[in-house]
Amino acid sequence: MADRLRRVTSLLAVGFFSAAQAACDPVVNIAGANFPAWLLCGLTGAILAAGLRPLFVAADIEPHLGPLLLIYPCLALLISCAVYLLLFNRI
Repeated sequence: MADRLRRVTSLLAVGFFSAAQAACDPVVNIAGANFPAWLLCGLTGAILAAGLRPLFVAADIEPHLGPLLLIYPCLALLISCAVYLLLFNRI
C-alpha cells in the first residue's frame, strides 16, 4: 500500500512540475527561429566572461583570483543570471 501511494505521489508530482514549467520559459524570436531566453543569456554570459579575462590580465588581477577553472565559469554564470534578471524579469 505504501509503495503504491509513493508511486502515485511521485507521478502526481512529476505531472504537476511538468505542467508548471510548460509555459515559464520566455522565448526570443531571432530571424524567425525561436530560442529559449536562458540559452541567449548563457551565451552572453560566456562571451562577456571571456571578454573580461584580458581586462583581468591587464589589471594584474588574474594571478590573485584563485583557481581559474572555477572562477571563469562562475563569472559566466553570474553574468548569465544578471542578464536574465535584467531582460526577462516578469515581476
